[in-house]
Amino acid sequence: MKDLELPLGKRTKLYRFFEILPGFLSYMGVILLFVLSWINPVWGAVYVLVIVAVTFVKAIATAFRTIQGYEVVRRASRVDWRQRLLDLEDPHEAYERLHGRHEEEYGFAEHLQNLRMMSAVEGGSEPKPQDVIHAVIMVAYDEGLEILVPSVEAVRDTTFPNEQIIFVLGYEQRGGEEMKQNARVLQEKFQGVFRDFLVVEHPENLKGEIVGKGPNLTCAGEYLAKYVEKQKLVKENIIVTSLDSDNRMSKKYLDYVAYEFIVRPDRQHYSYQPISIFTNNIWEAAAPMRVVAMSNSFFNIVNTMRPHMLRNFASHSQPLAALEGMEFWSKRTIVEDGHQYWRSLFYFQGKYDVVPIRVPIYQDAVMSATLKETLKAQFVQLRRWDYGASDVAYVGVRLFSKKRQVPFWQLFPKFVRLLDGHVTLAMMAPLVAFGGWVPMLLNLGSRGAVAFNLPNVVGMLQMVAAIGILVTIIVSLRILPERPQRYNKHKTFLMVIQWILSPVIAIVYQSAAAFYAQTRLLLGKYMEKFDVTKKVVKNI
Repeated sequence: MKDLELPLGKRTKLYRFFEILPGFLSYMGVILLFVLSWINPVWGAVYVLVIVAVTFVKAIATAFRTIQGYEVVRRASRVDWRQRLLDLEDPHEAYERLHGRHEEEYGFAEHLQNLRMMSAVEGGSEPKPQDVIHAVIMVAYDEGLEILVPSVEAVRDTTFPNEQIIFVLGYEQRGGEEMKQNARVLQEKFQGVFRDFLVVEHPENLKGEIVGKGPNLTCAGEYLAKYVEKQKLVKENIIVTSLDSDNRMSKKYLDYVAYEFIVRPDRQHYSYQPISIFTNNIWEAAAPMRVVAMSNSFFNIVNTMRPHMLRNFASHSQPLAALEGMEFWSKRTIVEDGHQYWRSLFYFQGKYDVVPIRVPIYQDAVMSATLKETLKAQFVQLRRWDYGASDVAYVGVRLFSKKRQVPFWQLFPKFVRLLDGHVTLAMMAPLVAFGGWVPMLLNLGSRGAVAFNLPNVVGMLQMVAAIGILVTIIVSLRILPERPQRYNKHKTFLMVIQWILSPVIAIVYQSAAAFYAQTRLLLGKYMEKFDVTKKVVKNI
């Protein structure tokens, strides 16, 4: 077994260097503006203009990718993935039937190519659709049945045969007696619906584990592996999907994943990543939380169009054999989803990738009992996500090791993108919002035209970059679920004007949460407790 685990306790000097690096660069990026502006206002102005120009280019590119990604998701969601999967039962017959047709349907040309390749290999090792089994692990802490039942029903209602689905509910012992009772209710309600419905209690206070989602997932995965062995099932043909308690998967998701799984000869070396869309309760959520939820949804849509940037996030699917080989998920990080990408990459020594599954899994926007609790819960959620900066050290020490498991020039660009993503998330928003004023305020005694005109120049560039906000508004209205009848058109108008909160959200939540997580790493004050985002259903 390769050493894939994160350290607990004291780190090596090299590890500490990489833990400090994201926070150091983020703080220095801000401090540098003041230093340059104090030395020479022109230098500070040039620095700000470079930052704003980079942000401007990224905003335009993101707007383009958002439109492109939305269109791809829309087209992929219209595909009959059930039929495409059934075509793989007899690739030769399907190819002869479909060859020569010129369909505009998403991925049709690739489908023909897959059928042709599979037809050319007689007695191939790929499983047939009827051989594939989906194991869905849904983890829970203390959620009520009003949250849990719809998520299980969404799995039940997919187009993939229920008799080929094993549902595993992994719940926390620390969730209390009520959670244990809810698990029993779910098992009784859905027993007989799937191939099997397994309930696994994750004990609390186990040695070597943090309080988090990863240990719960791993506990359920280990139980599943033993069940599969006892049932004499072929574990290489079993795909495991991890779900949070509020996740509602697309009806076509399991068929889509099974299709992509079968057509890849080295299928064990991939994971399969859907698009997380945070719209389950979007009409009920508060305006700031709606902006955060939709922004995160757009980020996921954009990333599905950039496969080189795609990482495991929230719900994802991976073969059971691969998971068992790497001892499932990490038990030592609160960001087990993103960290799973790096574990898998090192386990397979670089021969690993993430396949975009361009249909949604719908999730909740943050919503608590009161607005004050909601605002706090949103920050707590984002700082947990941003603690993914801890992976910089995990990757860095392996990149600059003599026992390197992944080729240097394959891993180095990934490391740079990882580091850059966390640093820019922290420092860009405040620099763009306020940076134009710093050279002028630090040089009030002079009459430098550059410093005094800089706020106006930055303001004009920001206005042009606002085109991206217009694109965001248009696409957001398209991906919203249908407006509930209890809300009038005034609510739709609020869905538009809410975007004036974007600059505030970027600083107060995204930047501040990133700085918080990186500061904890910089100081060695590790976040080793998963703060569960409370799931609340609004009573109508």
